[in-house]
Amino acid sequence: MSDLRDDAAAGFRNLTGREPDGLWSAPGRVNLIGEHTDYNDGFVFPFAIDRRTVVALGRREDRRIRVATAFSDDVVEIGLDELEAARSSGWAAYPLGMAWVFGLGPFEGVTEAVGVEGVSGFDAFIDSNVPVGAGLSSSAALECAIGVALNEVWELGLTPEAIARAGQRAENEFVGAPTGIMDQSASMLGREDSGVFLDCRSLDAEVIPLRFAEAGLAILVIDSRVEHEHSSGGYRERRESCERGARELGVESLRELSLADLARARELLDDLTVRRVRHVVTENQRVLDTVRTLHERGPRAIGDLLDASHRSMRDDFEISVPELDLIVETAQANGAVGARMTGGGFGGSAIALVPEEAVSLVQVAIDGAFAEHGYTAPVSFVVRPSDGAGRA
Repeated sequence: MSDLRDDAAAGFRNLTGREPDGLWSAPGRVNLIGEHTDYNDGFVFPFAIDRRTVVALGRREDRRIRVATAFSDDVVEIGLDELEAARSSGWAAYPLGMAWVFGLGPFEGVTEAVGVEGVSGFDAFIDSNVPVGAGLSSSAALECAIGVALNEVWELGLTPEAIARAGQRAENEFVGAPTGIMDQSASMLGREDSGVFLDCRSLDAEVIPLRFAEAGLAILVIDSRVEHEHSSGGYRERRESCERGARELGVESLRELSLADLARARELLDDLTVRRVRHVVTENQRVLDTVRTLHERGPRAIGDLLDASHRSMRDDFEISVPELDLIVETAQANGAVGARMTGGGFGGSAIALVPEEAVSLVQVAIDGAFAEHGYTAPVSFVVRPSDGAGRA
C-alpha cells in the first residue's frame, strides 16, 4: 500500500501546497456468503480485502470542504453548511455524505455526541486500488476511509460500529442507494485471515478465522467487467419485494422466517415474491451453516454452500448475469472448491475458492470461456482477508 500512500500524499500537496494532517485507509470487501440478507435484518459473512482506499486529509481554517481524487479530474468544493442541498450520486457524494451525516447530531444506533457545528472544513485527496463497479464495495471503502479520518480530525470519539452506521446512512440518504450495513461493517471491522460474521439486526459481530492459506486455498476474484450501480432500479426492486413479502407474511423482516415458513409463503404470496423470500431465508441458513462448517470441518468443506448460494441468486433472486454464471460454471469445472457471484448483482464480480496450485488454470479457463462467448475479457486477481479501516 506504500504507493497508494505516496500518491495520496502527493495529490494532497498538489491540491493544497501543504502536507496533510494524516493518511487514513479502508479496505474493500468480498462477501464470502450472505447476499441481500443485510437489509432484511439477516446474517452476512464478508471479509475485508487487501485492496484499499487511502485518504490524505488536512484541516482548513474556514468551513469549506474541498475534495479531489486520482480517478477524476474534478475538484469539488462546498461549504459545510451547504451539504443538505448537495445530495447526489457520483464519487464526491460519498465523502460529502459522511460529513453531512456527522453534522446531523446523534442518529439511529449512535448515542455518542455527534455534530460538527463548531469544526473547521477540510481538504482531502483520495486514491484507491479497489476496482469501481466490481462488486467489491469501493463506495464503502471511500466512506469508511473518510469516516475514520474525520472521526480523528474532528475528535468525534465514534466507535468503528458507529462509523459503519454513518456510512450506511450516507449511502442511503445522501447518495440514494438502499444498501444495508454489511459493506461498511466489513470495511471497519475486518481482521487479517478472518471474516466478519455479522447479525444485521443486533449488529453483533464476531471475527471468525478463515484459514484459507493454511488449507492451501486462495480466494480468486473475477471481475466480469459488467458494471453495476446500487442506486439503479434492480437493487431497489429486490428490496421492495422483500419488504412486501415480510409485510404480507405478518413479520417485521424476513429474518424472522425459518425454512419451515416457506410452505406458508407459497400459499400467501405470488410466485415472484415467493422466490425472493426463499432466497433470503435459505441464504440466512447458508451463512449459519458456513460459519459452523468452517469451525467443524475447515474451509475445504464450504464449497457446496457457495455453489448453492449462487444458484439461489441466479434462479430465485435473479441478480446474476450470463457473464457471472459463466465464471462460476467454468471455475467449478476446473477445480474450484466452490464459486458464487458476490455483491449486489446485475454485474460485478464472482469469487472462487480455489486450491493454490489451480489458480492459474482457473484464470486461463475463464479467460478462454469469455473469449469463446465474445465477452469483454474479465480481470481476475487473488485477494487476502485483511485488516479494517484505520491510519494508513
